[in-house]
Amino acid sequence: MATTAATRPSLRRQLGIGNRGGLAGYMSVLPSILLLIVFVILPIFIAFYYSLTDYDLMCEPVFAGAKNYTNLWQDIRYPRAVTNTLYFAFGTVPSGIVTSLLLAGLINRQIRGIYAYRAFFYLSVVSSMVSVSLIWLWMYDPNFGLLNDGLEMIGLPRMKWLRAPETSMLSVIIMSVWKNMGLNMVIYLAGLQGIPPHLYEAAEIDGSGRLLTFFRITVPLLKPTTFFVVIVYFIGTLQMFTQVYVMNVSVGHGASGYRIGGPLDSAITVVVLIYDNAFQYLKMGYAAAMSAVLFVVIGVVTLINARVLRYDIGY
Repeated sequence: MATTAATRPSLRRQLGIGNRGGLAGYMSVLPSILLLIVFVILPIFIAFYYSLTDYDLMCEPVFAGAKNYTNLWQDIRYPRAVTNTLYFAFGTVPSGIVTSLLLAGLINRQIRGIYAYRAFFYLSVVSSMVSVSLIWLWMYDPNFGLLNDGLEMIGLPRMKWLRAPETSMLSVIIMSVWKNMGLNMVIYLAGLQGIPPHLYEAAEIDGSGRLLTFFRITVPLLKPTTFFVVIVYFIGTLQMFTQVYVMNVSVGHGASGYRIGGPLDSAITVVVLIYDNAFQYLKMGYAAAMSAVLFVVIGVVTLINARVLRYDIGY
């Protein structure tokens, strides 16, 4: 026992604090850790505290227990916001992944001007969400929109897009898929270029067609990339706000029936409802309760995705 205790390295030595290199490593990550604590971890605990209070920014918070959480189930708009958020997530993520993967496959070749093509498809990513939303708002205009002009040219009736409850959220999904397609395309392109070429050469020698090669080699070996894209993409869709705020606020208010969240709340999401309660009605405690529930939901969904999409690739 004495020999074992003597040979076991101390905690100080395991952490590397006793040598100059270990201390330098801890000092180099200290600013990032402090920023993470101050701007991420601490606000999470503060938000959980405010979710248990009545707080309107004007007066001191008053402890209210679970009142804000019980009020969620009595809020008429909350179930619709949850449904729309899930509709947006499951409508955006699968279609966005498929289009990004197909686009990455098309530009994963050495042809003249390929870098210009890649930069062109990436332009939507470097553009701000607000500017892109305003451009698509014009394209969706019922009277002067480019999309309706195209429908009219092929003999189809003009659509109201954002101003119709049936197509409001669909319009936001289409724009969001286009906006994020370039980023996911670059990630998939990196994954495609990491697949060893000899696997495709062996498949070609065996007489495998392109479609079979794609599903038997490309898709399985892209599981790590797909895992990353799905996790990050899904988290982002559950927090969607800017598109709905810009595109639906701009179409009108009040008597026309349009407000944040689209006509008849057809495009309202959880984050939009959080903003509405926090900054329109100053219900900070209630908005914090919605944020806490969304935080838990995102964590659960991430764990489920990690469990379902787990991978074990070796080649």
